[in-house]
Amino acid sequence: MPVDLDDPVMDGARKMLEGMARYHRHRVHGLEHVPAEGPALFAVNHSLATYDVGLLVLAVYKRTGRIMRGLGDRSLFTTPGLRDLVPRLGVVDADPRQARRLLDAGELIVVAPGGMREALRTRAQRYTVQWDDRQGFARLAIEAGVPVILGACPRADDVFTAYKNPLTPRIYDRLRLPLPLARGLGPTAIPRPIALTHTLRAPIQPPEVGEGGIEEVLGEFHDRLVWEMEGLMVRALERRL
Repeated sequence: MPVDLDDPVMDGARKMLEGMARYHRHRVHGLEHVPAEGPALFAVNHSLATYDVGLLVLAVYKRTGRIMRGLGDRSLFTTPGLRDLVPRLGVVDADPRQARRLLDAGELIVVAPGGMREALRTRAQRYTVQWDDRQGFARLAIEAGVPVILGACPRADDVFTAYKNPLTPRIYDRLRLPLPLARGLGPTAIPRPIALTHTLRAPIQPPEVGEGGIEEVLGEFHDRLVWEMEGLMVRALERRL
């Protein structure tokens, strides 16, 4: 489904994100790494705030005029109210076949490999990357032959504080419902006005697939992406301290 920039839903989302960008004094380092044309896969950390990814999408659009298509959790497309809304925002089901079609068409896509499980991290786990068992994005990049651009925004973990409790993981594992025990500004659900900065890394090219097939190179490539992202998170955090 193509993106309709004149859609009232898209226009409303843009205005909301512009307001949140001002609220968080959002900036992006490394916008020069966004290709002027052709496909690329952006992989970012997932915070409980969630909308920080939208701030990056907005910044890329304003700088380059290019639209990043988000890969969303399948629950978004089965929840009444959301299933008709998210496609109008350019978000597609995180199905490898749909993602591949977008990349083959020369589009930019953005995914948070850690998913909602990463977003539900507690305060003690903030600034960490939980991609160890998430190889799908690395496989997609290899199969499509497109570069991976990592984007880190560690301070997004400070917008809300999630507290450890036994119910949140249990409910999510059984029902796939994100119900964290969390707070924002003071005792409220208002986002804290944390200054947010995304740091983009230079594109990482996927390896060539030899006679041994994709499995021969997938593990090493995935490990490199995780290692690079962990380092990028540390450097981005140090830049803000």
